[in-house]
Amino acid sequence: MQMGYVDKMKKDDWHQVADIYQEGIATGNATFQKDVPSWEEWDGSHIKVSRIVARENNSLLGWAALSPVSSRCVYSGVAEVSVYVSNQYNGKGIGSLLLDALIEISEQNGYWTLQSGIFPENVASIKLHEKHGFRIVGRREKIGKMDGVWRDTVLMERRSKRVGIE
Repeated sequence: MQMGYVDKMKKDDWHQVADIYQEGIATGNATFQKDVPSWEEWDGSHIKVSRIVARENNSLLGWAALSPVSSRCVYSGVAEVSVYVSNQYNGKGIGSLLLDALIEISEQNGYWTLQSGIFPENVASIKLHEKHGFRIVGRREKIGKMDGVWRDTVLMERRSKRVGIE
């Protein structure tokens, strides 16, 4: 039996969301972000209809959300994926639970392409995305510096089979 259930993220969840985000930052392979942003900063940069958490009792097991990739109208159906799972729940299907739900929400809200930029060292995240229909479309070499070291990302995308197919 899979643990946890998906629920909408609430502002009151921010403390636990931020703790899980900090765990990801600490790995050095989840994001270029060095510090957890404030709720206000995070809230302003993520699409409101696509913020979800995996809950069990009063604990958050992970979270996922979408961010717009551009303000240009031609990209209105394209979004960037974030999926973070608490270290203590890695390997228990929480990432799949969240990504499945995020894909469904994205399609219900007219998103035809989801993309993720993933550090190549984050093999588990690449495999998770591939499992859910994402494909590698390229490698962005030396796309950003982290602690003075150039880092690559693997660009992955998933094209909906239901939205934007006309």
